[in-house]
Amino acid sequence: MNAITKRLENVKKLQAKRWENEDHWDDINDLLIKELDEILLLEPNNTSALTNIGAIYSDMGENEKALDYLKMALNLGSEDKNLFVNLTIVMIYMEKHQSEYLEYLEDVEEKVENPLTFKAHFEPQSR
Repeated sequence: MNAITKRLENVKKLQAKRWENEDHWDDINDLLIKELDEILLLEPNNTSALTNIGAIYSDMGENEKALDYLKMALNLGSEDKNLFVNLTIVMIYMEKHQSEYLEYLEDVEEKVENPLTFKAHFEPQSR
């Protein structure tokens, strides 16, 4: 297993802990973004890191930034199910017209989830 894969596994574990440690939500987000930024410095085309940082920015309510990262992963050819789910979530939060994200939603069932990525939190009533 290479070092980047191990780092992405650790990011995924830490991300899951955010929900158990809401008192430290901002600190954990900062750590996650720092780690993913470092991974992207080493591997700028790492679609798993792009998908994950997009999910974190979405969870933070920074949807424009999230969309930029997610579209980078899409443009690099990622077929990750979590990417398509995250694109849909971000576009719903941004109140985009359904026609703008429907293609991602339609494709999602055919996709396979990358074990190194995660989904953004989706709670439409919360925003």
